[in-house]
Amino acid sequence: MKILVDADACPVKEIIEEVAMANQIPVLMFIDTSHILASEYSEIISVSKAPDAVDFALINRARKGDIVVTQDYGVAAMALGKGAYAIHHNGKVYTDSNIDQMLMERHIAKKSRRAGERVGGHAKKRTSVEDEHFMQAFHRLCEKAVKENSNESQQQ
Repeated sequence: MKILVDADACPVKEIIEEVAMANQIPVLMFIDTSHILASEYSEIISVSKAPDAVDFALINRARKGDIVVTQDYGVAAMALGKGAYAIHHNGKVYTDSNIDQMLMERHIAKKSRRAGERVGGHAKKRTSVEDEHFMQAFHRLCEKAVKENSNESQQQ
């Protein structure tokens, strides 16, 4: 089991490492060559700057029982399809029950943008409350994943 992070624009990398260390889970952070990232704990995987290169590299390394941290609904859907867990950096856990609606909303927003409509608002500065919310949700997800992976290993 490992944690895979779409790290290019991820505002919670430090929180991920803190929780991962506490749970002794290895972390792989994926970035493209236009970013620089260093870590004492995580393995940094740098890939081409090509469109979606980080997404494909991450999904190619994801396995059942892993945890994927991404804000990309498409990446989250592919992770769920592989039997991995997925969480947004706002703390929302992607599930088979909510991913279809999220993908549909993304599709509708994309169509609206193509039609010239303005969709979404201006990005707000991240708050410590949002960081705390993510930390709690991520910690719970890690505990769940560790427990379920342990139970599955014992059954085999």
